[in-house]
Amino acid sequence: MRGKQAPKREAAPDALYNNVTLGKFINFLMLSGKKSVAQGIVYGAFDIVKKKEDKDPMEVFEAALNNVGPSVEVKTKRVGGSNYQVPVPVKPERKNALAMRWIINAARAKKGRAMKDKLAEEFMLAAKGEGDAMKKRADVHRMAESNRAFAHFAY
Repeated sequence: MRGKQAPKREAAPDALYNNVTLGKFINFLMLSGKKSVAQGIVYGAFDIVKKKEDKDPMEVFEAALNNVGPSVEVKTKRVGGSNYQVPVPVKPERKNALAMRWIINAARAKKGRAMKDKLAEEFMLAAKGEGDAMKKRADVHRMAESNRAFAHFAY
């Protein structure tokens, strides 16, 4: 690497709930710098969750992130001319980032409704341990499990 590593910047908390994790989620969702649109989508999804589940939407959001976040993933390592998929544990920051990305991608993949509806549905399903984001997590865990024989190549 050339030069110094960029310093870690602390993300700003969101406006309504004053939560740093939710602020990061809004930033992940944002497209073309339109933060107010992303905030409208997330807060709209939270209103839908509040109506349908009759629970605190922040609790559902936290439960969804905890359920979707993977504990192991595979990384490619080159050993003696061959590439191996080596299972490695996931750091907490990356775990959250992957969970957010998978929830947003699962919501975007659904067609025919408003984004806030799709996102609310994905939050509720993920909090229960179901849905497309949970399927993605299961795929990653399955891949790590099937490549457990190469764990001795870990970094």
